[in-house]
Amino acid sequence: MAAATGIAASAGPEDVLAEPPSDLIVTVYRAPHRASGSINLDDLNGFALVTETRLLRLPAGVSRVRFEGVADGIEPASALVSGFNGVVIEKNRDARLLSPSALVASAVGKRVELLRTNRKTGKTERLTGTILSDAGGGVVFKTDQGIEALRCSGLPETFSFEPAAGLSARPTLSVEVRSPRAVNQTVTLSYLARGFDWAADYTARISADGARLDLGAWVTLANSNSVGFPSAHTQVIAGGVHRENDSEPPMDAGFPIFASCWPQGTTSDQPAPAVYEIDKEERMFKKSVSGAMAPLPAAMAMREVSLTANRVQQEQLGDLKLYRVPERTTLASRQSKQVRLMDRLGIPVSTIYGADLAADDQEFTRPAHRLLRTKNTVANHLGLPLPSGTVAVFASYAGDQLLEHESGVRDTAVDEEVEIDMGESSDIQVSVTHEKTGIDSAHAKVLPLVPGVSLRSVKVDNVQRVEVSNARTAAIDFELRLQIQEGARVVRADHPVGNKNGRPIFRFHVPANQTVTVRFQTQGTGDGILRTP
Repeated sequence: MAAATGIAASAGPEDVLAEPPSDLIVTVYRAPHRASGSINLDDLNGFALVTETRLLRLPAGVSRVRFEGVADGIEPASALVSGFNGVVIEKNRDARLLSPSALVASAVGKRVELLRTNRKTGKTERLTGTILSDAGGGVVFKTDQGIEALRCSGLPETFSFEPAAGLSARPTLSVEVRSPRAVNQTVTLSYLARGFDWAADYTARISADGARLDLGAWVTLANSNSVGFPSAHTQVIAGGVHRENDSEPPMDAGFPIFASCWPQGTTSDQPAPAVYEIDKEERMFKKSVSGAMAPLPAAMAMREVSLTANRVQQEQLGDLKLYRVPERTTLASRQSKQVRLMDRLGIPVSTIYGADLAADDQEFTRPAHRLLRTKNTVANHLGLPLPSGTVAVFASYAGDQLLEHESGVRDTAVDEEVEIDMGESSDIQVSVTHEKTGIDSAHAKVLPLVPGVSLRSVKVDNVQRVEVSNARTAAIDFELRLQIQEGARVVRADHPVGNKNGRPIFRFHVPANQTVTVRFQTQGTGDGILRTP
């Protein structure tokens, strides 16, 4: 009796499968180091906080609860089960997913059935054999007819497997719990997961006179996991969230099965290996030759772009910005989806041409850059935080809307300037030269001192000369922005010098078909420059 009691006590916990989620909340955080460009579905470095509501039917005692269908990129250490009255003992991620390579690996050394179809008769031959090597080096198996490699007979071949222990058809988190009594209980499972990202995509339309802008925006949501999240409450977070590096390995989705075969009767020529790779979405094989994947039919495409008309609502979350999609939406597996962020009409804008001049720039001639500028205020028909992203600018031409430029935009808070880069303008040319001269305090009339600066016995022998030529039929506003070394300053100039974001800047008009010249000289703080009180 004692022995029997001991055996019973050592029995493992009872497996309990949690019900599918009855409610989902997915909060997506942007990749911290991604630029404002478009999202690459094959390389998503953002993450999400996933919150699932599930029903558990627990017996009394210790149970192993399996939460099937969690995200592939789940971080088990972050998983939190709330609303449970018992005790959580341990958490595990079941990382071995059902895939061709995983099935082959689990069957090495075991008896399986080979199914080989005769192309002429259509009949299927069944051979019992043993797999000798896994998918990593090419599948080799042994039957009563000898040893051969998979798919080298020239006939369609596949294996028939018994259910393999330890493999799961869907990513699974298992949680060992202890319940004081049998109970049906609704719990909330929350966890962080990789393989998500989001971005803002703007479209802008310029009025015919260039003075107004209509601005629309979409939020693009992306999910590269093999698991989708149907009818979820979805929201995105703008702002930098610091995270420590995480080395958690991804779910094992299998690797390609290589079938390298030598033609019968010769070993002088090596054919290109056929590569059979699992389609993660359809669980089907697709074949390639010489590494070029055969295209899938449109109905089997792994990517999809879905558009909805829901407008995102912005809320404050501490120092971060939260954008909430007002209606439920589905983040399907391997999909990017867009929901409407905003629409603003009649935004007043000004067109500015400009150039950046670094301290170590040599003599050059190059086109100026064109900017569209406004301020993020209610008076300008904006007045809401604008997340970084890309903007496509369209202009009317002969009644059509044509793409004029596409560029990135940064995160812009309320009351900040909004600038849209419109690229280079060949009509505006900027030429920089260096003058060697003997300007000092005795020659102040040649190049006057900047107000507030006086010099003590300092000889100035290098003056920068910038010529801005306007070939347009209308006058333009120009900004010359200087990038000078820390501690240096502009001490002489023939145009008023201002300051923007800690950098010296010259602002001036250039009449139509004319050239304006700006001459200035800079020196460091160790060169005798004094500021007058």
